[in-house]
Amino acid sequence: MTTRYTNQEWTAILRKVEEDLHLSREVYKVPAFASPQFAQTIDHTLLKLEATKRQIDALCAEARVAGFASVCVRLKHVSRSVANLKSSDVVVACVVGFHEGTQDLYEKIKEAEAAIEAGAAELDIVLNYEVLRSGDYSSTYNELGSLRALAPHPTILKLILETSQLDRGQIVAACCIAAEARFDFVKTSTGFRGHGATEEHVRLMRSIVEKVSPEYGIGVKASGEVRTCEDAVKMMKAGATRIGTSAGVWIVKEARQRVDDARGEETEERPNLQTRLFTDY
Repeated sequence: MTTRYTNQEWTAILRKVEEDLHLSREVYKVPAFASPQFAQTIDHTLLKLEATKRQIDALCAEARVAGFASVCVRLKHVSRSVANLKSSDVVVACVVGFHEGTQDLYEKIKEAEAAIEAGAAELDIVLNYEVLRSGDYSSTYNELGSLRALAPHPTILKLILETSQLDRGQIVAACCIAAEARFDFVKTSTGFRGHGATEEHVRLMRSIVEKVSPEYGIGVKASGEVRTCEDAVKMMKAGATRIGTSAGVWIVKEARQRVDDARGEETEERPNLQTRLFTDY
């Protein structure tokens, strides 16, 4: 794929976007607690290298029962997850270039092809943020555009920015280039480097995609350190339309409890860091 603009042209475009950008202060709508729409904001995630088949089976069973949007797994678990979720509305998302994002384009294309062949409906692709930070925007667009050409709609593409490693201008650049390459979501973090999602970054990302591509409706996925219902609600109010977390079961349980306290039933104790089956990822 040829580059859309030269680096000089990209720099001018991105500078103009940043200068004209007004950060939205809107409090975005949160789906009703305990509703199917609330559960459908969640990508139920397990990306630990040591994840077992039994844990993947449990992840899929939880997602099927709760009605989550997807399970998000590594390539080696895609086929098993697809089989587990057959005849349900839950799809399988696979990470690509995880978690550093520094693999060359050929390797990312091979991984994306394998994931799609195995049945993945969504790809969470890690941005090569070192290239972006160097100012080589043409190469960044070339990579994203090539992956979009490989995986046209209805495959959903999410770009993981790793916002903890980027400044404001670089987040603007990543979101603008993702929009130009027709990605479906921009996503905050891998959960493996630096801090995870913050309200500030989610709000910034939502403001950017609404400005540069209002007709396309790009979503924002908050991931990393979203562990409670309160965390999820904060991210949704800031503009997140999807939540990546391994704590989805507990988040929807807490949401149900908020509207079901009248039953007088005891809530199942939330697991602590020592007893939880999964970590953030």
